[in-house]
Amino acid sequence: MSFRTTGLDPAPFRHLYGMSDAALAQHGAKRHVADSGPGFPDRVEVRDAEIGERLILLNYTHQPADTPYRGSHAIFVLEGAERVYDATDTIPDPLRRRMVSLRAFDADHDMVDAALLDGRELEAAIGRVFAEPRVRYIQAHYALRGCYAARIERG
Repeated sequence: MSFRTTGLDPAPFRHLYGMSDAALAQHGAKRHVADSGPGFPDRVEVRDAEIGERLILLNYTHQPADTPYRGSHAIFVLEGAERVYDATDTIPDPLRRRMVSLRAFDADHDMVDAALLDGRELEAAIGRVFAEPRVRYIQAHYALRGCYAARIERG
């Protein structure tokens, strides 16, 4: 089954790019400099930051629908990220190299399925999840820390 994976739109984060650490703190955010790799997965370009690249750690509402599944958590955004990851039938490296939680939602934004798996098994798992006709989209999360990673839709 064909699928499309997308990163986040950078527009809601642009105002944070270039802010001082003190100004970021006023927004509940922190700057980090990648000091190892892989280890700092960006959510716009859906790639691991290179050593020395700057990222902003902030809280992001990944499930804004007014349901019991409404949720937010910390994510990294590469400072200055502009190219939104958008690929069909391709698993980005940060997802492939980590344990991933898939959360499948219906048209009412209610969770109808979930899976925990090694990222190397994502293609098969995505196919199984989308075999359920009620599933409208999947949110991938990095399982270890529970952070939102990317959105997956039917291709």
